[in-house]
Amino acid sequence: MAHFAKLDDNNMVLEVIVVDDADAAGGVYPASDPAGKSFLKRLTGHSNWKQTSYNRNFRVNFAAIGGVYDADRDAFIQPKLDNTSWVLDEETLSWKRPVERPDITGLYHWDESTTSWIPY
Repeated sequence: MAHFAKLDDNNMVLEVIVVDDADAAGGVYPASDPAGKSFLKRLTGHSNWKQTSYNRNFRVNFAAIGGVYDADRDAFIQPKLDNTSWVLDEETLSWKRPVERPDITGLYHWDESTTSWIPY
């Protein structure tokens, strides 16, 4: 089975669906990408689809509704949660806290209101 993300005009992920391998050139990327897009366009009339990998074998992350496809990086970026201070990690293309956890033994929790680590 091949997974495809339906994208809006701004490359935001609207939904993720499964396409049978028979309709996506055997389901093996990269040949499956254009074949699956063509199948989905005929089926739905929508033309902006990108294949995504559940195992993250390509396009970095699995597409998630509300996330975006970054064409320059050829990668999906997960939606940013309500944590407004979090920043995008350029290596993993995932969201992280703007301050690293202290490298000290002990329990800490992240306090979004002060954007800092607070000991318990």
